[in-house]
Amino acid sequence: MKIIGYIHTDFPEKFGIPRQSGLVPELRGCITFLPEYRNPDAFKGLEGFNYIWLLWRFDVPKREGYSASVKPPRLGGNTPMGVFATRSPFRPNPIGLSSVRLERIEFTDDGPVLHVMGADLRDGTAIYDIKPYLGYADSHEDAVDGFAAMAPERSLNVDFPQELLDILPEEKRSAALAVLREDPRPSYQADPDRRYGVSFAGYDIRFYVNGKNLRVVEVVKL
Repeated sequence: MKIIGYIHTDFPEKFGIPRQSGLVPELRGCITFLPEYRNPDAFKGLEGFNYIWLLWRFDVPKREGYSASVKPPRLGGNTPMGVFATRSPFRPNPIGLSSVRLERIEFTDDGPVLHVMGADLRDGTAIYDIKPYLGYADSHEDAVDGFAAMAPERSLNVDFPQELLDILPEEKRSAALAVLREDPRPSYQADPDRRYGVSFAGYDIRFYVNGKNLRVVEVVKL
């Protein structure tokens, strides 16, 4: 499979990235393309869609074979499920699938740039393909979420002192708050004395979590 381009986001690391696309619609990213795929003709008609599918490459350590069972973080990291019943990156093929909002297409001297929102991808992730999201075919009202529907909701109350929030660029603040509300921690971590840090938009946002309350204590420019 050929890489056609790369996405650029505010997440240099895996920690803190939302668990699914669309959970934090405020997140912005842009997709640039390799020279072979910059022909504007390849994008004709895409402006008529407001959501697109991204097929992309998981960056996971190379290993022999794969595990038929994985332990989804959503279930606390202790309950095994079949790999094909999860979205774990440890798969026979490291292919990810995300639905994102297409905000606009910008035509530059370096080729088309897709500006998207709601992506759950790390900065520099390789993109394999782009397809339009079709509402009449891709949305199913009778869809059943399996074990994911039974998992507990993890939304947190975020205490982000204004003097710390003001350190972030103004256009990044609402997205940062939304990322923290989604609880970036792995489900099996619940130590109220442990300090965590999310690298986001060039800053390290450091915080503690006690129960359902997250308290930001420091913001450091990276």
